[in-house]
Amino acid sequence: MSSITQFPHNRNDDDMPTVPIPARRVITTFDAASKHEQIDSKPLPVRIFRRVVTGIFSLWAKISTTIVRNLHWRQQVEPYVGYGTNDFSRLICRTVYEPVHREPGTLMRGWRGMLAVPAPHVRVKLSIDNVPVETVQVGTSEVYDRVDRVRERSSEFAVSDSAGYLDLVADRTLEPGMHHVSYQVAGRHAVSANLFTIAPGTRVGVISDVDDTIMITQAPTLWKAAYNLLLLNPHKRASVPGMAVLFNRIADIFPDAPFFYLSTSPWNVESSIRHFIENYGFPAGPLLLRDLDPRPKTFIPSGVQHKLEYAEQLMGDFPDMKFILIGDDGQKDPTTYATIAKRYPGRVLAIGIRQLSPRESSPLGPVRGMTQSQPAPVTDVPVFTGTTGANLMKTMLPYLRHIA
Repeated sequence: MSSITQFPHNRNDDDMPTVPIPARRVITTFDAASKHEQIDSKPLPVRIFRRVVTGIFSLWAKISTTIVRNLHWRQQVEPYVGYGTNDFSRLICRTVYEPVHREPGTLMRGWRGMLAVPAPHVRVKLSIDNVPVETVQVGTSEVYDRVDRVRERSSEFAVSDSAGYLDLVADRTLEPGMHHVSYQVAGRHAVSANLFTIAPGTRVGVISDVDDTIMITQAPTLWKAAYNLLLLNPHKRASVPGMAVLFNRIADIFPDAPFFYLSTSPWNVESSIRHFIENYGFPAGPLLLRDLDPRPKTFIPSGVQHKLEYAEQLMGDFPDMKFILIGDDGQKDPTTYATIAKRYPGRVLAIGIRQLSPRESSPLGPVRGMTQSQPAPVTDVPVFTGTTGANLMKTMLPYLRHIA
């Protein structure tokens, strides 16, 4: 999956004028506080702590911005893989400061990605398959709870938010399949990312966790997870045995099924996870990660909250689609998936849970009789468990073939 490319400029092959694609800013987990994350609903000590943390991050952003500007770094777009239907497209990117000669999406160690310096309020020019995207801006409202009274206006640019994120929904009928979105800021070549357009009437989709489900990170053990995320050579990341085979077998059973990959990792390491999915032969699909930077309105959503919010978003984006949920028992996926199945009766076809070994699930290593993993979820939806993809295939694939 080669999802990011560079090209010098945007033009239609026949140089004929085109009708711009209308797009609007959407309320997302990037800039919308859920009822559990609203600061005003928190106790006073929590409100004070969060204000201190957001203040520290704001100070770091100011200092780091000054440093990289003195190094003559310039604003650039980090584009992320988008998705949509034949009626709308979800476009996500982030504006950051980068060295002049660095190409966006380059594979790097996690710690370098974590130090990305956001470039806030940057104008971005977009197009889908060389057709320009025209946005409707209503100003910014994510800075605390103040309302921006800027009057609504159309523009050939979209403007990233205070942390550099840009999340748009473009209204345009597109043929099912792969399309390309280009992003460009002043003084830079355009960059592009894939856009997965899902055919209307697609019956089944797959939502999969990443950490310890398809990629070994040992997330329950904090220091091991930190090493694997920040310091490990990305080329040495290990795949959970048999999971790529399992996913491709599911793709054989449901040829039109889109694969959505959820992770509690931040967008800063998107390129690392995307290259992993490509290198190990997993079906290509959008990544749904989370914002690391604490916001005055959202702070940092928990892993469970992050997965629930994105699952609800996908349920809403594809109301006629049923989903296969795949995760592991090390980070509350069993209870999270059971909650999704309960909230959306009839929308979950099956749940696959990869069982972590005691060495993976316990910070103390393989202690007999001791594990941090969770039991299988209590739900009416069929649940299949196994320590590897091969184990899951033995029971899960016959069932999926039966209902296909």
